[in-house]
Amino acid sequence: MHPRIIFAGTPAFAVPCLRVAAKYGEVVAVYTQPDRPAGRGRQLTPSPVKLEAMAQRIPVYQPESLRTREARQKLRDLKPDLMVVVAYGLILSQKVLDIPTYGCWNVHASLLPRWRGAAPIQRAIEAGDARTGVCLMRMEKGLDTGPVLLSQAIDIGPEETGGQLHDRLSELGAQVLNDGLGLLRAGIVPVAQAQPDDGVVYAHKLDKHEARLDWSQPAAMLANKVRAFNPWPVAEAELAGERVRIHAAVALDSDHGRPPGTVLAVSREGIDIACAQGALRIRVLQREGGKPMAVADYLNARRDLVNA
Repeated sequence: MHPRIIFAGTPAFAVPCLRVAAKYGEVVAVYTQPDRPAGRGRQLTPSPVKLEAMAQRIPVYQPESLRTREARQKLRDLKPDLMVVVAYGLILSQKVLDIPTYGCWNVHASLLPRWRGAAPIQRAIEAGDARTGVCLMRMEKGLDTGPVLLSQAIDIGPEETGGQLHDRLSELGAQVLNDGLGLLRAGIVPVAQAQPDDGVVYAHKLDKHEARLDWSQPAAMLANKVRAFNPWPVAEAELAGERVRIHAAVALDSDHGRPPGTVLAVSREGIDIACAQGALRIRVLQREGGKPMAVADYLNARRDLVNA
C-alpha cells in the first residue's frame, strides 16, 4: 500500500524524517508552526520543516491550533492514512489522533519511558547517561506515553555535546521512521509494545537560568551541564571576576582542598577551577560580546591570570 501521510513538525530535527516520509510522494500535506520572529531584525521566519516542504512542493498548513472544529475538518478532508509527528510543538487532542486510519506516529529522541517530554537529548547528557536512542511511538493523549512500535539505541560519547547528539539522533530518527513506513507499505502494522511503568523520567524544557554553573557542585556534574547546554543555552560562570560562557570543559579528579571557585591552575590546555568534588578544566570559552575561543587565546587577553 501507499499510505496518504500528513507530516507535522517544526525544527531542523524533524527535517530528515520529512525527507524519509516524502520519499515516495506519499506526504499529502505538511503541518508546521506559524512563522515566528527571529534574528536581530525579528523578521517573520519560516520553520526548517516549512522550507523543506516548500522545496518539495508539498502543501503547507500553519494553524495556531488544531483544537477548532474547522482545523479538524481540514485534516479529515485530507483523508490521511497516517500522521507522522516529529517535534511539532502543538498538543494533539484525542479527536485529532483518531482522524488518520492508522493513528499518529511520533519520533521521540529517547529510549522511552526514560526522558519523556520537551528536552530528552540535553537531559540525557546532563544526567550522565551512557546510552540513549530513538523510539517510534503510537501517540496517545498523554505526554509521550504511547506504546512503542520500533526503537534503536546508541551510545553517548564521553565528550559529546547536545548539538552533536541532536544531529545524530535526528538521522537515527529518520532511519527508524523509514523502517516503520517500510513495514506499513508492505501491509504490516508494527506491533505496539506498551511502555513499562518503571523508569519513567521527565525531560523538562530547558531554561536559561539553568546555564549558570555553581562551583559548589561536583566537577563531573558541571562538565555534563557544559556538554548538554551546548549550543543552547550555553553554560556560564564567574571566572576570576569576569562573567564568561563556557563551551567546552572536562572534569578532573583533584583532591585540592581549596574553596569552590578557586583558580587552581592556568595553562594553554585549560583553566582549572576548584569544585566541591574535583576540578573543572575550561577549554573553550566566550567573553561578553565576543566569540568562542580556546583558552590559549583567552589568556593572551588575561595576562593577570597567567602571572598570578
